[in-house]
This record gives sequence, C-alpha cells and structure tokens, in this order.
Amino acid sequence: MASEACKGGHVRINGRPAKPASAVRVGDRVEARVADRDRVLEVVRLIDKRVAAPLAAECVVDHSPPAPPREYIAPLFRRDPGAGRPTKKDRRRLDRLRNR
Repeated sequence: MASEACKGGHVRINGRPAKPASAVRVGDRVEARVADRDRVLEVVRLIDKRVAAPLAAECVVDHSPPAPPREYIAPLFRRDPGAGRPTKKDRRRLDRLRNR
C-alpha cells in the first residue's frame, strides 16, 4: 500500500515527491495523504529491521492537524436482517446509489 501511495504521488519527503525506495534520515519530514486525511510525520530515530508497531511509533513525531469530527451518515440502502441474498434488481439499485 505504501509503494502504491508513493507511485500515486501521495507521499512527500521534505516537500519533494517520494519514490517507494526513498531513504529517510533523522529530521526528515514525511507528508502523506492517508484515508482523506493529511499526515505529517518527523523522523526522530531510524530502525534497521522490522519491529512491532508500538516501537515504530516511537521513531516518529506526529505533527498532523487534528482529524475533523466524524459526522454520522445514515446508510443509503439497508436490507432487513434475514432477507437473504440481494436480487439482481437490488444489486443494480445499489450500484446506482454508489455511482458505479
């Protein structure tokens, strides 16, 4: 997923577009667009091998703006529990609602 984000131009290191194999150094600022949210991370320590997520989180400082508050959005199309599999007509309605 990370390499696809880099190839798509969603990741920048110190303001420049990043390639999947771009090296980072201590003090670098990594900006990424993740799930419709901008993330800004500063590298404070490098690690040589794969580690657990809590240890990796200690190696960066998060300077991201706070996430916007989540708004409740009612489901567009709801099926009753136990109604069975959607028919072809139901699937076409769903596709129209989802703009596919």
